[in-house]
Amino acid sequence: MSNSNPIVLRLGHSPDPDDAFMWWPLFGIDGEPPAIPSSRFRFEQVEIDIEAANRRAEADTDLLEITALSCGQFPRVADRYAITACGSSMGEGYGPKLVAATDLSWERFAAARPRIATPGRRTTAALTLGLRMRGIDHEQVEVPFEEVGDRVLAGEVDAGVVIHEGQLTFADDGLHLLEDLGDWWGRRTGGPLPLGLNVVRRDLETAYGVGTLEEIAGLLERSIAHALEHWTRSVEYAMGFGRGIDHATADRFIELYVNRLTVDAGVRGLLAVRRLFEEATEAGLVPPVDSIEFVRGDATATGG
Repeated sequence: MSNSNPIVLRLGHSPDPDDAFMWWPLFGIDGEPPAIPSSRFRFEQVEIDIEAANRRAEADTDLLEITALSCGQFPRVADRYAITACGSSMGEGYGPKLVAATDLSWERFAAARPRIATPGRRTTAALTLGLRMRGIDHEQVEVPFEEVGDRVLAGEVDAGVVIHEGQLTFADDGLHLLEDLGDWWGRRTGGPLPLGLNVVRRDLETAYGVGTLEEIAGLLERSIAHALEHWTRSVEYAMGFGRGIDHATADRFIELYVNRLTVDAGVRGLLAVRRLFEEATEAGLVPPVDSIEFVRGDATATGG
């Protein structure tokens, strides 16, 4: 039986191909009904830059019910949001790229007290950069993510951290790789770099009944599964969020960031998140988190 007054859940995601790929089945395309229906909920799409999503998650009012979030921002909003086991972006030996306008050695770069453009101080890219540059005198300069490469090429900063499709296109733009931060993290820890999370408001459980978070997580899991099962249609839709990249680049980007850990981050993902928070807390970059929990469609897994 359909519900004429469904509960509206606003789902915020960054306007890039991997997020669009995952969630379109909850919204529908071109006026079609959602491919993943719900008798209780109606999902409303909110396109939002990841740093804007980070800021909104710590605001005093109008918190999105479900939102993409930088992993590096979660410790500041852990009392408000829980992490779903699905929907994360984790780099298996790859991640945000630290780039420069010229081909520099690391030693020369580090000795220059560099100014580095980052796509927002709350992003995991900025957090990981802080860990990589720990003990090295440097300055982070916060700029919109789409301007990082241009600021580097213009000489306004010595280097920058590119995210989204810039991770694949930086060389074509005339930039040179100094460090792949995901590769650096993987070499040190043996695990993936947790970049983006999908989170859901904890108070929905109180507002709409016990089991609500698990119900929502189940719908999110089904959305990703449906998108993967209908890969061609999903990529075609996601191309509209690619900011001019070609089909092959969009396909590659989605393959990188909609992977097995996106379907279910599992124990490996939990350990990676825990490790990142431990190191960042010890470095004084984020507040401590008492515990980490992943909400799944059938159960809630927790980790200390």
